[in-house]
Parts: sequence; structure tokens; C-alpha cells
Amino acid sequence: MIAVAETDDEIQNCYAVMAELRPHIKAGEFLPKVKRQAENSGYELAYLTDGEVKAVVGFRISEWLSGGKYLEIEDLVAKSGERSKGYGGELFDWLVEYAGENNCDHIRLVSHVKRFSAHRFYLQKRMDIQAHYFSMNLKG
Repeated sequence: MIAVAETDDEIQNCYAVMAELRPHIKAGEFLPKVKRQAENSGYELAYLTDGEVKAVVGFRISEWLSGGKYLEIEDLVAKSGERSKGYGGELFDWLVEYAGENNCDHIRLVSHVKRFSAHRFYLQKRMDIQAHYFSMNLKG
């Protein structure tokens, strides 16, 4: 079953899996951070479960003048020991459907240049590499 995490308990239940991708976020920071991002920028958290959370995705719907309305995947992770069982693919396919239901023109994501297995996954899901991503650290 895939669901959007709406209650505090549902959000907090996603933490252990999300922490595998985002280990810098402490357990006590997770719920307030997700709720703040949801309020400020429409961040949503969805999860795949069969009684325990197997995969989690953080995403938001936004719009750019240059490209129209899109769903941006910010975080996508399957639980360690549960990878390569199709959970990430099922969650990704759900996102494609969700984006269509919300009149999005496309799906976007940013993936670190060294995440080669993630890149293979996204390319297998028929995503294209369309841009370079530039960044400037302002804190150190």
C-alpha cells in the first residue's frame, strides 16, 4: 500500500528509512522539518508499506515559467535490506500517476553525481538527463 503521510505518526514512521538517505537529520528534527517544508513549499512525504515502511519519497509540486508545472522528487529511498525488491520502482510509478492526476507536465529530480545506481534506476524509468545543476555553499 502507498499512502501520503499526513499525521505526525505517519510522518515519524518514515524517519528510519529516510535517515538512510539523509543521516544528517536527527530523529527529533525530522517531524518539525517535514511539517515546516510542507507549510512553506508544499513538501509531501509518501511511503510504501506492508505493515512496515519499505520505501519513502519526499516530493513537491511546483511551477516554473521555463517548464510549466512539475513534480519534483527530493528524496527517494528503499529500506536497507529491502532494495532491489521493486519497492522504489513501485513508489516511482505511483509518483508518475500522482503527477498526472495533478496536471503536472513532467517530473524532475536532482541526483548527486556519484549516485551511479540511482542514475541507472532513473534512466531505466525513462528519465532523461536534461541539465547541469549548479550550487554555491554560503555557510562555510
